[in-house]
Amino acid sequence: MTDFVIDQLEELDSGSLAKLLSLARERNRARDLKATLIPNISRDGALALSYSQQRLWFLSQLDEDSTNYNIPLGWRLRGRLDHAAWRRSLDQLFARHEALRSVFVAPEGRPRVELLPADAGLPVTEHDLQGLPDAEVLLSALCAEEARTPFDLARGPLIRGRLIRLADDDHVFLLTQHHIVADGWSMGVLMRELSQLYRAFTAGRADPLPP
Repeated sequence: MTDFVIDQLEELDSGSLAKLLSLARERNRARDLKATLIPNISRDGALALSYSQQRLWFLSQLDEDSTNYNIPLGWRLRGRLDHAAWRRSLDQLFARHEALRSVFVAPEGRPRVELLPADAGLPVTEHDLQGLPDAEVLLSALCAEEARTPFDLARGPLIRGRLIRLADDDHVFLLTQHHIVADGWSMGVLMRELSQLYRAFTAGRADPLPP
């Protein structure tokens, strides 16, 4: 097909060539738009796992206590932290993305996706190390503990956080997800949206993100 098109182009004048190229661009735009539209499906029936999720679910059955597929993240938050706005931002992020609320159950050994309620909230454990002489040692221990704590794919949630207070203007936030609901690309989405939500909520504005 490529050779045929090239042969035909050699016989076209400049005006016809411009029209053909314009038509090709329009077709490409239409094709790209169609590729980006993900159709909604009913949530009334069973939801299937993607191929990658099927693989990760199978591997997790071989070693249910494995943390090989944990994705740990950590941020040092310097400056005054608005705890209410931070909490609200995390909960809104959790409600917004069905992937973060997915759990993987397997009645009769056949896995399917179920969704936790949107208002369940993202689980966050808080630790206050302010004023403790060994705060940095305890911080390292909490980071290690968080990274080696496994997830239960059937119960979830498969995302969790820890907010560690070192001072009024110094916090560490640990966020851990299972790879079955997150990947490297989605990390960028999560961080960007969390930042946008927090800025809006600290300013007293509503959720700025589109559905």
